[in-house]
Amino acid sequence: MKILALSDIHGDKHWMQEMAERGAKEHVDLVILAGDIVDQDGSSVGLLQPFKDKNLEVVILPGNHEGLAETYFMTEHFKVKHLHGKALQKGDIGIFGCGYADAGSHQLLEEDFFKTLQETHEQVKKSKKKIMVTHIQPSGSILGLGIYPGSTGVRKAIEDFQPDIHICGHVHETEGIEEVIGRTRVINVGKKGKIIEV
Repeated sequence: MKILALSDIHGDKHWMQEMAERGAKEHVDLVILAGDIVDQDGSSVGLLQPFKDKNLEVVILPGNHEGLAETYFMTEHFKVKHLHGKALQKGDIGIFGCGYADAGSHQLLEEDFFKTLQETHEQVKKSKKKIMVTHIQPSGSILGLGIYPGSTGVRKAIEDFQPDIHICGHVHETEGIEEVIGRTRVINVGKKGKIIEV
């Protein structure tokens, strides 16, 4: 399975067009948008249509720039799947997620990050491979540069559930950086995105 994962687009329609073309050229099976898709005005106009035009399957997760209204509009209008508090099974790969962050208009408490991931992991725990998707990075991670604390709830989920891959974003400065926590490959996919083969 080939995935195009990206985050922190912040309303850049031209970039989304480029990413849709990249996804089609790479013949990806799934596009994962890991939060902060919209900018501060909340408009998603023109952001997801390029992927639909290329017949690419898309799942979205809210960041700290999307609330329920924006996320609901995108899922209904563009017929994409919503991953916050939900799980998705693609063959023998289970994908589970929790959106939002620790800053901005749309935040969660640490216990809510972990509880949401625990509940969604339960739906895919028997999968041969597991991918966890959040917007915020785990605490104690190089992805936070030592100045952005990250989430202790996300960290606990990585340590307890040991997904094969953890996709996140949020910290723009560490875009594209990877690390390994336990047996989990943790990737800040960022705006430039990452092709991930599972």
